[in-house]
This record gives sequence, structure tokens and C-alpha cells, in this order.
Amino acid sequence: MNKYFAPSELIINEDGSIFHLHVKPEQLADKVILVGDPGRAPVVAAHFDTQECDISSREFRTITGTHKGKRITVVSTGIGCDNIDIVMNELDALANIDFNSRREKAKLRSLELVRIGTCGGLQPYTPVGTFICSVKSIGFDGLLNFYEGRNAVCDLPLERALLNHLGWSGNLCAPAPYVIDAHPELIERIAADDMVRGITVACGGFFGPQGRQLRIPLADPRQNEKIESFSYNGLQITNFEMESSALAGLARLMGHKATTCCMVIANRVAGEADPSYKNKIDDLIQLVIDRI
Repeated sequence: MNKYFAPSELIINEDGSIFHLHVKPEQLADKVILVGDPGRAPVVAAHFDTQECDISSREFRTITGTHKGKRITVVSTGIGCDNIDIVMNELDALANIDFNSRREKAKLRSLELVRIGTCGGLQPYTPVGTFICSVKSIGFDGLLNFYEGRNAVCDLPLERALLNHLGWSGNLCAPAPYVIDAHPELIERIAADDMVRGITVACGGFFGPQGRQLRIPLADPRQNEKIESFSYNGLQITNFEMESSALAGLARLMGHKATTCCMVIANRVAGEADPSYKNKIDDLIQLVIDRI
């Protein structure tokens, strides 16, 4: 018999919805777009031809509808891999656990998940306004290390090459950076030929973890210089963001397809930033929603 999930592990609200998202199983589509900002969820949903639900709970906003005959759910996750852990586990539960029996379903659903976000570019060829699709993600967050099967789905040779290149030891190695591939078929379909493909670093913070120094000195002042110069099998690290590794890693372990597409709003090499990016990200939304 399939495993039973106790109420302490799978928390279901009185109305039959999942604990944090407040979404019910029948409200989840197989195609899912993830955004960080709750305010961006209705921007994505504005492209829908129809809408069937609009649910807000904390930083999580979920809207399900249709676009050109495709049923799509958009979910805002908030910032960081810790929130991705909540969202991915609850989406997978909605898809693959029977809420009445609290047991895994006999037939499992595989979701397609694309995160649309913003990032910092790390190469001269990723100026402000560039669209980047993450082929691989490097997790500086450590989240995937808490799940069995991490080594089976991660790129262990690249992990070793990166740590050797960075020369990190001690506390900087404590999170044990992990490297995970996005789903190749989804990359080909979503990125097409109008997005840069590269390696994305998902950081555990916006300032120090991304090499930004305000009043507190950095543990490794040369961190960004080392990251920018790293190359592996012809791929370079193209950008910083804060969610892609947990998304790709949990999707692999759960049997879903996932990738991340970001627009560069700051180029760290050039020292440039565009705080008015909200006027331009709709172009990326349109590409993803048409291709998912």
C-alpha cells in the first residue's frame, strides 16, 4: 500500500486546500508559471483568455486559467529557495497525493514548471535587458542537500570543478553547493534561439552571497571575479538569482520538468542597473506563456 502522510507532514486546511498556497487539487493545471512577486501573477494572468480561480495567501498568489486552449496556473513564490521548497512540495502534493486517503496516487502527474524572474548578468554578453534560460543551476543555498537522491541527479564533476576554481574552504563550503540540470526538452522549447543559455547561480541572499558589499566586508572579496571567469565544457556562469537551483533540483527528484527564464536587470561586470524593468519583462512573459 502507498505511504500514508500524517496530518503533521501534509497539512490540509479545513476547506480541503493545501496549507500555505490555499489551493485545492482540482485548481492546479499541468503547466505552471512561477514568479516571485505576487504583483506579477496578475500581469501573467492578463494574457489568459479565461480565469477560473484567483487565490491569495501570504506572498503566494495563484491564478489558473487558459491561454490559446492551454490550461495554465501561475503561482507567486516570494523570494528565495526556502519559499521554492514550500511551493514545489505543495504543488507536487496537489498533483500526486490523494487528499482524502492521504496516500500517493497510483498514477502520477508530471508538471511543466517555468520560473519567470529577474537576475544579475555576469558576462559582457549579458547586458541589461538580456533574456537568459538556465541550462544548469548552481545552488549556493544548500536546500537540495536535505533530500535523499541529491547525488543521483546532480552534476558532481561540475561541483568539484567549481569548488576547485573558487578555492573555497571552511564556512564558505558549509552549504555544499550543488549543480542541477534543467529539463532539456523544456529548454529547447522555451529558450528557442532568442535567449542566452548558460549556468545560473542561485544565491542564499541578495547582498553578500551575490558579492554585494555595503557595510560588512565579504568573506571572499574576489568571489564574483572567480565566478565570472569559471568555464565548464564551453558553458560560463551567466547570471545570479535566488530560486532556480531549488526549482530544478526538486523537480528532478519529483519527476517534473522545470527551467528558469530571467531578464537581466543589472549587469555586475558593467556596474549598470535598470530599476524600470517592469515595463520590459512583459515581453519575456509573452514568450514563455506562448511556448509552455
